Amino acid sequence: MAGRRTSLASLAGAKVEDVPGRSDAVLMSLPLDKLHCTRFNPRRNFGTDEELREFGEKLKKEQLQPAVVVSRAAYLKLWSNEADRVGLASYVIANGERRYRASRLVGRPTLEVVHREDVAKDRATFLDAVQSENNDRQDLDPIERAIAIETMVTELGGADQVATYYGKTKGWVSQQRKLLKLAPELQDLVSAGEMPVRVARDIAGLPPEAQPAAWSEHLERRRLEKEAAARLRAQAANPPEPLNSARMPATPPASETTRFTAVNHDPAQAPTGTLTEPTTDARFTAVNQQPEEPQTLTAGYTPAGPPTRETPTQRLGTLPDGIPEPRDASPEDEPTDGPGLKLFPYHDGLKAAHLLLHKMPPEERAKVYDMLGKDQQTQAARVD
Repeated sequence: MAGRRTSLASLAGAKVEDVPGRSDAVLMSLPLDKLHCTRFNPRRNFGTDEELREFGEKLKKEQLQPAVVVSRAAYLKLWSNEADRVGLASYVIANGERRYRASRLVGRPTLEVVHREDVAKDRATFLDAVQSENNDRQDLDPIERAIAIETMVTELGGADQVATYYGKTKGWVSQQRKLLKLAPELQDLVSAGEMPVRVARDIAGLPPEAQPAAWSEHLERRRLEKEAAARLRAQAANPPEPLNSARMPATPPASETTRFTAVNHDPAQAPTGTLTEPTTDARFTAVNQQPEEPQTLTAGYTPAGPPTRETPTQRLGTLPDGIPEPRDASPEDEPTDGPGLKLFPYHDGLKAAHLLLHKMPPEERAKVYDMLGKDQQTQAARVD
């Protein structure tokens, strides 16, 4: 046989066994003016009026979960100083305040409740019942949970009693309560989920006046970390193109490379590149030569032309017609450029040098040209 749906209102006053063998609960539909909310509810955020109104309209159609209440007498037995706050209400809501608020907002006259006197057998049980639904459904934000634990510490007489009740350590209780040391504006950030609980507990250990600056420093540090992470992701997504030897320009052959040749410039007499007798005004300048066609270094020596280099196998030209006349000894032969140095003992030094080069083996002659080329480059560098 198919089951028949029964409304909660039709069960008002009927006994319902909430936990088998523990207690009997009575399901009732009570007018809102017979109900009062306890001040020990840690919940502070019940939603906007628009959200509550939408929730109330749903409750008008059907209330799936009843609220939990205790009698006024049982409640005042625990907190006698709450009489004025409770007023003439017959029942105190231990669980279901949001349903009560939403019903009032949309003009719903009654609320389905479960009357549970055993919830008020002692303060710890009642306070736990106030928190249990919110905690089980994770409706409380971290600050509201901290308020709930703080309320229990106050009402039960200390953190040890709360720790014993929940089977936790005293340190656990202290950690829950630590968030309440935050400045109010920072507590709002925690409730909104903008400040992580771990960070909030660290900042809560600072003096109140230093907490806003610590939060700003944390935000700046996180910003820099995110920027660095974004750069790394961008680099990973677009790695630099590896060097490809096939794309690199080949090293030009020796014949195509730039060559520097030391040229003696005498502005007063000789044109550029003409070898002349050294004068006080003469100077050497390194000239960059860019030959249009590949050229070979020559080692030939032509007295009337600029100094060039040639390979040792090339001929030197016509042999001088005789040995030059020797120079007569005179005081001018005394050292000039350094200790032990004297003037060349021939009047025509150029002819003598040409004769000596003819007498040298090709490999030695090449060494002389190399030495002369290096000396000229050194002289040019000094002048420049």
